[in-house]
Amino acid sequence: MKKKKSKRHLSPPVVIAGNLFLLIVIGTLLLKLPIATEHPISWIDAFFTVTSATTVTGLVVFDPGTTLTLFGEIVLLFLIQIGGISLMVFAVFLLVLLGRKVGMQKRIYIQATFSIQTLGGMVSFVRKILAFVFIVEGFAVILLSIHWIPQFGIRDGIYYSVFHVISAFNNAGFSLFPDNLSQFVGDPFVNIVLSSLLIIGGIGFVVVIDILQSKSIHKWSLHTKLMVTGTIALNLVATLLIFVLEFTNVHTIGNLSLADKVLASYFQAVSPRTAGFNTISIGDMEDSSLLVTMFLMFVGGGSASTASGIKLTTFIVILIATISYFRAIREPHVFGRTIKFEIIFRSLAIATVSIMIIFSSLFVLAITETIPVFPLAFEVFSAFGTVGLSMGVTEDLTDVGRVLLCIVMFLGRIGPLTLFFLLLKPKKETYRFPYDQVQSG
Repeated sequence: MKKKKSKRHLSPPVVIAGNLFLLIVIGTLLLKLPIATEHPISWIDAFFTVTSATTVTGLVVFDPGTTLTLFGEIVLLFLIQIGGISLMVFAVFLLVLLGRKVGMQKRIYIQATFSIQTLGGMVSFVRKILAFVFIVEGFAVILLSIHWIPQFGIRDGIYYSVFHVISAFNNAGFSLFPDNLSQFVGDPFVNIVLSSLLIIGGIGFVVVIDILQSKSIHKWSLHTKLMVTGTIALNLVATLLIFVLEFTNVHTIGNLSLADKVLASYFQAVSPRTAGFNTISIGDMEDSSLLVTMFLMFVGGGSASTASGIKLTTFIVILIATISYFRAIREPHVFGRTIKFEIIFRSLAIATVSIMIIFSSLFVLAITETIPVFPLAFEVFSAFGTVGLSMGVTEDLTDVGRVLLCIVMFLGRIGPLTLFFLLLKPKKETYRFPYDQVQSG
């Protein structure tokens, strides 16, 4: 009697990375169709643009508004939406619509994608995510349409609203305007609507659902408390720094009114958390402001969100662990809860691998490109954080440089730990070695 061969399932990291790459390949083929562009573009440019859209980055080698046709822009928009929310979420949603059963394997993939602790209620969780996404985006489209229809007309006003709302909520930063959003630097309505979408999309679906379901702040999980307080603190500090550093810079906010200076500083403090929109010229910012921006791009948004970077909670955990060490506190704690050493080690691993990816990529670009190192570094940080802000050198990159940035964007989107799970097989040790001293510091 023949034995049945057991099914071998691919691990969640492999499926996540594979789905993302497959989406990029399909998108590249679609963008190379004659009906997608006003004039022919190279395979490298198509691949770069699609990778940027699928990883919700926003780096571009041409102006999407003048190069792409309506079909091309819709392809881009579809990739941004799928890339931001996750292909697995849409796969589960389609199965539910068709009345099919969502198997255990797909539940595991969703769990891995959104870092959920349990497998229970996975379908309900996906429904809540999609309902929340479409309600928020729909409401924002209505608001922005009311504001833009008098300026651009009914058709363009609605279309621009849909495109920029989806781009903002998914933290993509793609714009149909040649100057991105610079023409709206003094428009409080546009700034507030789009920046709110950036924050909501970047804070994480788990956090949003926790806030909506909890009756009081005291019921929030530790993750939610860290994300909310960290987001508020980081946005306020970044706004103040950019306001002070750019106050007299006539090329950015120097010639604006006081109110517009505050508005522009706030928007440019929120946007680097993986969004990529800009209302001031990034290339004209002070070097000190650019360093602040690079730090914000490196930190990124929240886990299980449309944002990337090392994630805000990772940065906060490392900060708390560091402070605890200098205060001789054996078990780091915050908000009356102790942080497990496993979480601290994981946070340190994420930060370390991220730094390795960034600096190794920068090293290669310094060899292949003739562009100064500082703009290259800004480009790499932007690609890894899937932000999309640029000092204006993206179009000057060689084909090798563009492919390398595609790889960095891909790694930034799937996350450094997913990369290591793809390359290395986790090993459980059943033994311990004796302790010994190592001098550090």
